[in-house]
Amino acid sequence: MALKARHGWSTGELSSAITMYYVFGAGLLFFVVGPLFDRWGARIVVTVGTVAMACGVVALTLLTRPWQIHAAFGVMSLGWATMSAAAINIIVAPWFDRRRGLALSWAMNGASAGGVVIAPMLVLLISRFGFSAGLPTAAALMLAVLLPVVTLMLRPKHPDEHDMADFQSASIKPPSSAATSTNEGPEFHLGAVLRIRPFVMTSIPFALALTAQVGFLTHQVAFLSPMIGTIAAGWAVSLTTFAAVAGRIATGFVLDRFNRRAVASLNFIVQAFGLGILTASAEQSALYLGCLLFGVGVGNATSLPGLIVQQEFPKQHFARIVSLVVAINQFSFAFGPTLLAQLQHAEGTYTAALLVCLVMEIAAALVVLSPAVVRRHGTASPTLLVEPPRRV
Repeated sequence: MALKARHGWSTGELSSAITMYYVFGAGLLFFVVGPLFDRWGARIVVTVGTVAMACGVVALTLLTRPWQIHAAFGVMSLGWATMSAAAINIIVAPWFDRRRGLALSWAMNGASAGGVVIAPMLVLLISRFGFSAGLPTAAALMLAVLLPVVTLMLRPKHPDEHDMADFQSASIKPPSSAATSTNEGPEFHLGAVLRIRPFVMTSIPFALALTAQVGFLTHQVAFLSPMIGTIAAGWAVSLTTFAAVAGRIATGFVLDRFNRRAVASLNFIVQAFGLGILTASAEQSALYLGCLLFGVGVGNATSLPGLIVQQEFPKQHFARIVSLVVAINQFSFAFGPTLLAQLQHAEGTYTAALLVCLVMEIAAALVVLSPAVVRRHGTASPTLLVEPPRRV
């Protein structure tokens, strides 16, 4: 909105740049970020991403032509990719053995809380100092906070003996030698990974569920406002957000005791129930209940893929595989808002759109429980990642 007011550019021009931002970010996750984390470690990669995000934010104040916003968003997408859900999984999950689900749920909630704080702060800075000064101020604050934290808190690529002693005394398991070395175990081949059933049956259900989730959340206020008013719709959004945080924390406490695919399936079913209530009733109490049930699964939909990948795939390839899953998810859910908008425009109501979301949630709940994927020990054979020998 600030760019539109500042330059008078059309909503279509700005929307295309935002779509490019998400698609380019997905491409970076798919091809670049995982290998970078493997090669350089979290400390260097996140530092580069932080600087890139700051440069992109400052570049927004220097725009004079519509095409330049694509360049600025492209730089910002590099920063996003290095600090996304995939990056959080890569940084946090390998260090934990017991309570891994709980650790990741708290880390994801921290990221969500950052989003709650940063958006109002940007509005305040822009309103107080203006667009040209507000964004550079925000970028400077980001660098002042994140760079020391990254330098002091993020572990290097290979933990030393002191690190291992600290983590063992805290009942946390550091990455094994297999997790920190790409020279041991099966060699990583992208084509082989994309073909194996466990990967497909992880990517597809979460892509479906997140497309439905992002689509609904984008249109939530537009759907609710005509029935219960804008203020009540705002409260429903707040209830959804609260349920997302609470649901992720509650799931984190129990997740490590159950099959993670079963937990994911239940998560999608709960969201489907919420969508069913929203579709069937216009009563305010029912709409609140539907938003509550849907919200319970919102946070888990982003934290569960990494936990499933860590359980079922070789540890030394965790960074690359979780980046692939998150990239596919992002590419899919980038089109969720447009899908629901088209369905609403065609029907004049959100009924068909919500039913499509409900079907996607149910399909995700079934696919994620594919009997060929759920194994007794929950681990994919490491040989599945090795490209089969070619005949000569």
